[in-house]
Amino acid sequence: MKTIDHAANSKVFNQDEDRVDWHDETLWFIRQKRDKASKQIPQWEALREAASQIKNHTLSNLHNYLEEFELNAKANGIQIHWAKDAQEHNEIVYDLLAKQGISKMVKSKSMLTEECHLNHYLEDRGIEVIDSDLGERIVQLAKEPPSHIVLPCIHKKKEEIGALFHEHLGTPEGNADPQVLTEAARQHLRDVFLTRRAALTGVNFAVAETGEIVVCTNEGNADLGVHLADIHIACMGIEKIIPKRGHLSVFLRLLARSATGQPVTTYSSHFAKPRKGKELHIVLVDNGRTKQLGRPDFRNSLKCIRCSACFNTCPVYRRSGGHSYHSVIAGPIGSILSPNLDMAKHADLPFASTLCGSCSNVCPVKIDIHEQLYKWRQVLVKEGYVDAKKALSMQLMAKTLASPTLYHLAGKAARTTLKYAPFIAQNRFNPWYHQREMPAVPKSSFGEWYQKNRTK
Repeated sequence: MKTIDHAANSKVFNQDEDRVDWHDETLWFIRQKRDKASKQIPQWEALREAASQIKNHTLSNLHNYLEEFELNAKANGIQIHWAKDAQEHNEIVYDLLAKQGISKMVKSKSMLTEECHLNHYLEDRGIEVIDSDLGERIVQLAKEPPSHIVLPCIHKKKEEIGALFHEHLGTPEGNADPQVLTEAARQHLRDVFLTRRAALTGVNFAVAETGEIVVCTNEGNADLGVHLADIHIACMGIEKIIPKRGHLSVFLRLLARSATGQPVTTYSSHFAKPRKGKELHIVLVDNGRTKQLGRPDFRNSLKCIRCSACFNTCPVYRRSGGHSYHSVIAGPIGSILSPNLDMAKHADLPFASTLCGSCSNVCPVKIDIHEQLYKWRQVLVKEGYVDAKKALSMQLMAKTLASPTLYHLAGKAARTTLKYAPFIAQNRFNPWYHQREMPAVPKSSFGEWYQKNRTK
């Protein structure tokens, strides 16, 4: 029986109305910045189409480009590792550290390692992991997962961050000045960078043509960690491959504008070979990606470049918070990726949407997100992963809508019930009624009105 539910978690988040309001407003502000930035490029839609087609081509030839990437990366002196799932990925990273006798590691942002729960795996084996992205470090200190891809601690108030820093970093009690807190984090992380022999990064793009990887950050923390460490471990999903270096110009122009409204990320760092006397390891991870690739209706989800534009525009995400999705990647894109990994656990997520289509409209690589959400609902119902009451009601509704006679009878019955016995719908057992007021009962259906008023 499923114990986690988006609706229930959302209800908890919504108990704090002030938090919901500024969470909603802040993310919508970022959506507006994205809109302004995109309008400054006349060829914006052409870039989106180009990126989408590049990704389509790559996914259709993924095996060839992965082999090309491996061949060129090895020629550059990079060591390549393959992992079929999260367990193998974690074992590979642990073995690399254990062989070097390393017990402390600095890590920049990597949603893949969050997906694989790497931090917990390493910590259980005596290896300390410090996240160096400021937002990631904040949620790590709070012992929480990130609630957003680009803005991991967007759900936190500055006063809560001040309390965390007072407890863990020794800042003055009650001080929530962002400048003071940022400087405290900078000093804390500077010591981490200087003392860690191993650094782990994610990968934004991997170029098959050259065997290089590209890591995009705004804080420079990936570069600081990597350049001061003896061993650099880069972890990436196999879908991060693009064919040619020239394609980077398309994706880099789309990524930052879609994510935060910036023209480009502050740091776009290329790693093509290990520095002299150092090691560079790249771990390529499947973990359900080839399974998703084999689903014709859902393979487009692998085009995602993790910009989170769909988060910032989604009316459901903005008002329910990232943790309500009980998934590493929240929001609309997470709701089509997560059921692929575990249908039973994440069966509720495709229903956490209005299907308004705004997510698809802002996606820089033109993923048909809202259509996939709708298709997942069909799959989940057919596979029996929805509540029995919901499945039964959908079956009754399908039969009613398929029969004009039943449809007209149901309409009359509903109008009569709402007129003479409204309590049947307006009660605490009807979740739909909790947040809504029932409309006035119409005197007749449209069909009846039309029959009466049509002109021959």
